[in-house]
Amino acid sequence: MIDCHEDQAAGLRRLFRRAPPKVVALYAAGRARAAIAVRAAYRVARLAERVLILDEAGASDGLAATLGLAEGHDLLAVLGEHVHVPELLQPVPGLVGRVPVRAAALALPLLDEERRLALVAALAELHRRAGFVLVHAATDAAADPSPFVFAAPRRMLVAEVSRTGALEAYALIKALAAAGAGSLHVAVADAPTRAEAAAFFDSLDALVRRHVGVPLAWLGEIERDDLAGGLAAEPALSSPREPEMAFLRRLAALGSAHANGAPGSRAA
Repeated sequence: MIDCHEDQAAGLRRLFRRAPPKVVALYAAGRARAAIAVRAAYRVARLAERVLILDEAGASDGLAATLGLAEGHDLLAVLGEHVHVPELLQPVPGLVGRVPVRAAALALPLLDEERRLALVAALAELHRRAGFVLVHAATDAAADPSPFVFAAPRRMLVAEVSRTGALEAYALIKALAAAGAGSLHVAVADAPTRAEAAAFFDSLDALVRRHVGVPLAWLGEIERDDLAGGLAAEPALSSPREPEMAFLRRLAALGSAHANGAPGSRAA
């Protein structure tokens, strides 16, 4: 989805960088991804400020069922005549709430400037209610990030300490790297002990450094640690070569797109 969307996402990127809330693209890996994502959102909310979830994952990856909600109106509905911004927000105890944005994320590159600005204005109104905005993204779509994920200044992966969690986490990181992503914050869930949590991250970090080259920043365990504090810090700079690495990955993705006859290029 990122292939020619630099211009379309520019307004979102400016909003995400300048608005008061801290905006984070959230991925989950493991046997119950939606539940893991919800637990991470509650952890951020408990130790920081109010959390708004922009849910762009569909089907079983979406958070509606886990939160006990109906699917609700998508953000795209504000472009009609009968749905207003307050009606989009599905309140959730302990959180600001959830807003479905899957249709908006798919439509954004196809909209004219007037409608695109209307969507950004709706997001700005929602942002005023939150201290953190989590863009919940589908793990299976990591290789083709939406403009919302593309615009978010930070990315967080929450991985279950299990074989499934490890395999999905590694595949997701590879996919994000192929799309040109830079550093990634990582937290873990369901580790029996602190030592096992640290060992899981160390193993994933070593594998990623050896085969992918994306810097990972350790956030800790969602059950015990201050994820919000780690996310509020500057994005990870685990390697001083990170900007150059991201630049080279963009060039590689561009070359692949032209080689495959794609009508654009990926960037991140």
